[in-house]
Amino acid sequence: MSDKICLCWMRRDLRLEDNAALYHALKSGFPVVPVFIFDTNILDDLEDKRDRRITFIYTTLENMQAQLIKKGSGLDVFYGTPQQAFDHYLTRYDVQAVFANQDYEPYAIARDAAISKHLQEKNIALHFYKDQVIFEQSEVMKDNGEPYTVFTPYSRKWKSLLTNFALKNYPCDKYASSFFQQAPPALPSYQQLGFIETDKHFPGSKPADAIIQHYDKTRDYPALDQGTSRLGVHLRFGTISIRTLARKALQLNETYLNELIWREFYQMILWHFPKVVTESFKAQYDNISWRNNTAEFEKWCKGETGYPIVDAGMRQLNTTGFMHNRVRMITASFLTKHLLIDWRWGEAYFGVKLLDYDLAANNGGWQWAAGSGCDAAPYFRIFNPYLQTTRFDKELKYIRHWVPELDTLQYPPPIVIHEAARKRALAVYEAGIKP
Repeated sequence: MSDKICLCWMRRDLRLEDNAALYHALKSGFPVVPVFIFDTNILDDLEDKRDRRITFIYTTLENMQAQLIKKGSGLDVFYGTPQQAFDHYLTRYDVQAVFANQDYEPYAIARDAAISKHLQEKNIALHFYKDQVIFEQSEVMKDNGEPYTVFTPYSRKWKSLLTNFALKNYPCDKYASSFFQQAPPALPSYQQLGFIETDKHFPGSKPADAIIQHYDKTRDYPALDQGTSRLGVHLRFGTISIRTLARKALQLNETYLNELIWREFYQMILWHFPKVVTESFKAQYDNISWRNNTAEFEKWCKGETGYPIVDAGMRQLNTTGFMHNRVRMITASFLTKHLLIDWRWGEAYFGVKLLDYDLAANNGGWQWAAGSGCDAAPYFRIFNPYLQTTRFDKELKYIRHWVPELDTLQYPPPIVIHEAARKRALAVYEAGIKP
């Protein structure tokens, strides 16, 4: 058995700086071994063996490993279930404690409870810390103790509670000498993981001040390469600290700050109302008679609806794993209103394709578009794809990039006529949600 150490279990916090759990582990008095688990409970559900998220995670782990080697340490990466991983770690190391940052998704909650119990039976404590949000769970509540279900009052309360302490940086580098000194174990190969490496062209990892500063003026125009921060994937996997972004947003742009608060609002909703994973937040919306035409769904997925702004968005998603936020709203509205296809179908498709997929945000966005969520767009708000194009891609730069056959006979005719689809949606929604 080696020296007494503690483990820092990395999950949605893949960085060595400003990391709450890592900071507390490094201050624990024991040498720290950072560990990451390629969880087969998750990986086995991924059908696409070229899933770009695996490449993103793997590349990030390689970068972390290189940083740790410079410190005389290394990242211990395991492929298997969390239970198998900790059985391995407890054999390999004399583990005194485990440190991790909170994860609020249903699977993560069950996983962490099981591992905590497993470690407790061996008299090893599992310590959790808040890291991926500024305010978690029940920290932003109504005065009567109930959770908010409307964003604006939630955001006001969120801002009123904000302090410098909540945005403090965790100076991990200050305690870098506490990393356990060892030759780094080799990372499992892509082949061992059962996945194929994809291209490594991912959105930038550093928050560009100029983009954040002008975010309110540029965020709705998908043709602008620098119109949005494109940091979603980095927030999702924690390669950047939410505190860093919130500090910049406070200095530079309140609209950008509000987007970060929306993220926490949906995290809070998922925590207090876990039913939203499979059910509509507004129960009556589960009575809608969805058409769920599989052929039309397939055309939507492929970007072959005959609505250029919709098709451009879906092709961007399929090709890059990213879709501009304005276009996400347009494509979601089109699926749920024009085609009357259950929001859960679209949410699941985005869940497979989005590089920055986050359960709370994805679910919240889809239920917002469908009208079924908390503080959602009203059911009678149906985006007109043509008007959206005129407003946000007037010169068709974004559309022509993703739909090069736009003006040719190869481009399909519209799958539905807008006005007829709008009237149909209104009738079906009204019939479904009536008392």
